[in-house]
Amino acid sequence: MKSFVFCFERMSGEFEMSLMGELRFFLGLRIKQGLEGTFVHQAKYTRDILKKFNMGDSKPMTTPMSTNTALDADEDGEAVDQKEFRGMIGSLLYLTATRPDIQFTASPRTSHRQAVKRIFRYLKFTPELGLWYSSGSSLSLTGFSDADHAGCRIDRKSTSGTCQLLGISLVSWSCRKQASVALSTTQAKYVAAASCCSQLLWMKATLSDFGLRFGRIPFRVDSTSAISVAKNPVLHSRTKHIDVRFHFLRDHYEKGDIDLIHVVSANQLADIFTKPLEFDAFTRLRGEVEGVDNALIKGEIESQWSGLIALLV
Repeated sequence: MKSFVFCFERMSGEFEMSLMGELRFFLGLRIKQGLEGTFVHQAKYTRDILKKFNMGDSKPMTTPMSTNTALDADEDGEAVDQKEFRGMIGSLLYLTATRPDIQFTASPRTSHRQAVKRIFRYLKFTPELGLWYSSGSSLSLTGFSDADHAGCRIDRKSTSGTCQLLGISLVSWSCRKQASVALSTTQAKYVAAASCCSQLLWMKATLSDFGLRFGRIPFRVDSTSAISVAKNPVLHSRTKHIDVRFHFLRDHYEKGDIDLIHVVSANQLADIFTKPLEFDAFTRLRGEVEGVDNALIKGEIESQWSGLIALLV
């Protein structure tokens, strides 16, 4: 505390500053701090957008997207109000700051609007969810990557999903469509892994500025063939079509920056960012990526529900 006061006094001598006490709200984010950790959520914002788009009385849903949903251009579908639709999408994009569980969802036709409404109905069911950062978490860096091969029905491009954790706490994640069509599941997952590797290296360099040092970063991929491509220094006929820029994954593996580890698909945390999942799988992965119960990384069963509930009361 003394070091904080000293730092504040020095900075206030150079800049106009005010000490407003413990941080509780920031740009729509609610921050609850306790001895066991910090919980960040957007419950008020969630309720506000539900009211704004007249979804406050809608029927709640347990998942943001049905596994049977397969969106396409729907050129014959009825057009919808683009202003309202874009407003809904924009509101959801801001909400993903603390809700990675809705990252994979979101050209507007009636079918698309119904899909977006499904997300709002899911938010009605789970308005209090957010990110839990345990004070007892270690500072080990870990990465996960996955891909849904040819998941887009319009152009058959794959969706990459990646996430990075510091200890058991999710600190970075992404869900994006790949720039080119992958010819195989191996290629799709290799490209996703390259993207995750890039983010891990950036985080490693950034954290080194704070005095944190890392050896080989554990990097979990659920494709043995993609791992084999990364570990194979010979470009053979099956991999020569992969863009050269993605092969830096192999380069950093050989340099010892990352350690590629196979993980079974059921324990692949990044799977939640690539496609709709069944309720059981979705809720289990949601709990792990949002930090409520991440035994996979910690190596032991450690329930944090009690601390989470205490913060919400």
